[in-house]
Amino acid sequence: MNEIKNLSEFASKRFGQNFLKNDAIIKRIIQSIPNDSLRVAEIGPGLGDLTKELIIARNVTAFEVDKRLCEHLQTTFGDPIRQGALKLNCGDVLERWGEGSLLDEAYHLVANLPYYIATNIILRALKDEHCQSVLVMVQKEVAEKFSAVSGEKAFSGLSVLTQTVGYAELLFDVGAENFVPPPKVTSSILLIRKKRSEDSPAFEEFLKVAFKQPRKKLSKNLATTYPKDKIEALLNKLGISPTIRPHEAETSMYHHLYNELNKDNIDGREKNNTEQ
Repeated sequence: MNEIKNLSEFASKRFGQNFLKNDAIIKRIIQSIPNDSLRVAEIGPGLGDLTKELIIARNVTAFEVDKRLCEHLQTTFGDPIRQGALKLNCGDVLERWGEGSLLDEAYHLVANLPYYIATNIILRALKDEHCQSVLVMVQKEVAEKFSAVSGEKAFSGLSVLTQTVGYAELLFDVGAENFVPPPKVTSSILLIRKKRSEDSPAFEEFLKVAFKQPRKKLSKNLATTYPKDKIEALLNKLGISPTIRPHEAETSMYHHLYNELNKDNIDGREKNNTEQ
């Protein structure tokens, strides 16, 4: 494949491509990966600028959905691929991921994620028992939602899910001028270090209810799904203010509320209904 010269024309709007072209930032990303010998899974290697640095010290498995870029990567990294330092998978990473683990061994996820797919990818990684950490470049607003702590306006259901499995940190911002073509938003580097994995669709649905209208009272949001008197009694029992907003509650409080509100249910149905 010939050398790609006009990156702006080559970038695919379909796949939300913006190529990072700042070597200093690439080096900062590399330095932010946990210091061990685990394999790295890179999603969306693009032109391979980050990949080139990754394979110097790591074994890398890369996933690229764009057929044109896959052809470019196969040519550019022919030797590392033949030597086994780089495994290149062409196709949709979400289809390959399925419901299990992305790789059959412990790994760190590194990616410059298109904004339209970022949240879905991160949530998959939080559930993947083989994924030990997530180091991704995403839209700043997305990074803030995953890394916020209780009391901050950005604290959300995504924050709760992240704190359930580990902890997150917004490392630094990356301005639009560092990309070709430049995006219309500021990007951030987000690092999530996992202590365990969690896959609970029911709890995720509970959080969607709790944060449905973030600026309204938590009790009002919960009352759209659970009996109002049950919510009021539970908040009083736990010593939680009835006027508390969703972003003001702690992660542990959400787990407690979920367990208490659902302990008489089986798969969302009342126990006594299952006996009929």
